[in-house]
Order: sequence, then C-alpha cells, then structure tokens
Amino acid sequence: MRIVLAYSGGLDTSVILAWLKESYDAKVVAFCADIGQEEELDGLRPKAMDTGAAKVYIDDLKEEFARDYIFPMMQANAIYEGQYYLGTSIARPLIAKRMVEIARKERADAIAHGATGKGNDQVRFELTAAALAPDLEVIAPWRNPAFRERFPGRAEMIRYCQERGIPVQASLQKPYSMDRNLLHISYEAGILEDPWFDAFAPENKEMFRLSVAPEDAPDEPETVTLDFERGDCVAVNGRRMSPYEVMRALNKLGGKHGVGRVDMVENRFVGMKSRGVYETPGGAILQFAHRQIESLTMDREAMHLRDSLIPRYAELVYYGFWFSPERLSLQALIAETQRNVTGTVRVKLYKGNIMVAGRKSPLSLYNPHIATMEADPTQAYNPDDATGFIRIQGLRLRVAAQVQGIGSAKPKPKTPSRKPKRKRSSRS
Repeated sequence: MRIVLAYSGGLDTSVILAWLKESYDAKVVAFCADIGQEEELDGLRPKAMDTGAAKVYIDDLKEEFARDYIFPMMQANAIYEGQYYLGTSIARPLIAKRMVEIARKERADAIAHGATGKGNDQVRFELTAAALAPDLEVIAPWRNPAFRERFPGRAEMIRYCQERGIPVQASLQKPYSMDRNLLHISYEAGILEDPWFDAFAPENKEMFRLSVAPEDAPDEPETVTLDFERGDCVAVNGRRMSPYEVMRALNKLGGKHGVGRVDMVENRFVGMKSRGVYETPGGAILQFAHRQIESLTMDREAMHLRDSLIPRYAELVYYGFWFSPERLSLQALIAETQRNVTGTVRVKLYKGNIMVAGRKSPLSLYNPHIATMEADPTQAYNPDDATGFIRIQGLRLRVAAQVQGIGSAKPKPKTPSRKPKRKRSSRS
C-alpha cells in the first residue's frame, strides 16, 4: 500500500508517519506544502526520511496560494463571523489538491492527514478529496479508535518517538498550538481554551510572531499606497509585485504597526465553539484597502448583492467547500463585479489601526459636481425630482398607516359618544 501524508514535521504527523508505515505495512510519501511557514520548514526533508518516509515532497506553493486562493477570497471581502480572515481555512483546499495530484503521480492508494476529530480541518481535507478524487481512500488516524487508544496523550507520543529514534522536539508542556502560512498565524488550545485569558496582555508578547503589540508600535503613522487592477492588488508603494510579493510586503508593514490581531470565539462547523487568536497583518490591510477602492468604482446594486453573499461565501471557505459548485458559481459572479475595481488607495497604519487617507480611480463613479452641496453645473440631478421620488417611496407606508395604523402615529379609534339617559319623572 502507498499513502500520501500531509506532513508538517511536528509531533503528531511524525508519529502518524511511523504509525501508518507500521499499521498498514505501507510506503508513506510525506508531503509538505510551502505556503509561507518560513523557518518552520528547516530540516524537514531529512527529518521525514529519518522517520521512515519512502519519499518526500516539499513543494513551493506560495505564489499559487496567494494568486488562486487568497486574492479571489479577498475579492469577495470574505470574513467569517465578522472577524476571522480565514487564514487556515483557505490553505487547506490547496494542500489537499496537491496531495491528490501527488497521489495520482505516485499511484498511491490513499491520502492521510493529522487533523483532529474535533476540528474543522478534517472536513476541509476530506471534502476537497471528495470533490477532486472520490476514488481515493482517506485515512484519518485521529478518528481511528486503535490510534487513539495507543496515543491517548502527548506523553505516549513522545515515548513512541523516543523508542523508535524519531527526531522530534516536543515537551509535555505545550501552552498552545500554532498554524502559520502566508496569510496568518493562528493560535489555539492550551492556555487559550479559557476565554477569559488575555492573550494580548504584556506578559504574553512572546507568543506573537508576525506583529508587535500596538502599544509597542512606532509613535508615528506610516502611509502606504496600494494599486488595484480588476480587484487585485498589483503594487505596494508604487512598486509592482506578484500576489505573493504583495502579501509579504503587507505582512511586514502591518506587523510593524501591530495591525491585524484578532481574538475571537468562533463557531466550528462540527458544532462546538472554539477560541482562536490570529495575526493577519497583511490580509487586514489588503481587505480594508480593497473595500475602499470598491466604494469608488462599484455600482451600488452590484455591491449590495455581493455584500449579501459575503456570509455565505465565508461559510463555504470555513466549512471546506472551496471546490463546490456553489463556491465556483459565487466566484464567477464576484469576478464580474470586480471588472472596474481599479485604482489607488492610500492608508495610514498607526498602533494597530488602519485608516483611509485617500482613494482615486480612472473608473470612479464618484462625481464631485453631482455630489456637491453647491449648485450642480452638470444639472445631472434636479432636486425637484426628489419630491415625486419620495412620494412614490412613501406610498405603501401611507396606505399601511391609514389601513392598519402601523407605526407610532397610530390613530386612536373613536369611541361612540353615549348620551346620558333621561330620568323618568316621578310625577304622573
């Protein structure tokens, strides 16, 4: 049997690699997607081979990740539950897609992942596989009772590695888990499972990798310009860049000023609530600036239609339906709305804040001559026309008020007046 494993080199996937080889009598192909983990990839290839991998793939997918996953999602302005920039969610379909491609190339029988049985990632990996390779078996060790019985905790996993000479650096004290890529770093579990715990307190500064604390950011704001073409950022501070280069540049700028930190309790797809802390400096700037250039260039009804779909789009990404027909259909609509989203946005970064400092576009729908409070030299808008416009808009409200008494001005029903009865005279 031949299995392609999503491998990170950490304790879990190192144990899983050896366990798959032992339990399935399999040749395990270790695959790691380079999507911006940087130094975390150091020494990964020899570590995988020493653990027992038959072959190792470490594929540079950073440009594809930015171009084909992050940027289309940014065009949708997708944020899950109003806060989460979907950094982990959007990476999983790319990783799973490449796993499927390697499985085809290696003539593998199955793919495997180290996602836990309580999380969202298991769903994302497996829904992608279902969409792209329904014939491939998917092995999820953390849902295998035999695996869980053998490894009920980290102590057993560390002992297993020691007994087999598996090179891992792990301790029994793990304050939190971390996942890093080009878009963000996420932190969860461990000390973060208490939602009252202040992750941004000064004593916890060492946890963060991409950004400084806002209070430690420079005392002077920094101005940054972003150029957009058809909804995609193509230049930062006047320098033309690829999508990957844009994300790198914005991460550095945002991190310097403490931008993009989020602490939230979110609703997982599997049904439970989970507390997550995120750093998304570049993504926060990109999303904010993109919205600003849209405000100049997008038709009102097209924008409102797209905006009504943001929660649904974000759910599709978060839940793992990137390759579903509905997400692809939504993406086609979104791409159409971005046709004229071209221009330049100027923002100021200051102590965790992103503030707009200007926007311009050759395709701007904003006309200062029409919008002015002074006399309109174009005569494109006649204030007298508003009278009929408002009267027509108010027709249904007036009818409802007259018939049903809707609103605070509900007329009081008239009570019939009752004349007092005349007393009958006692005289005969």
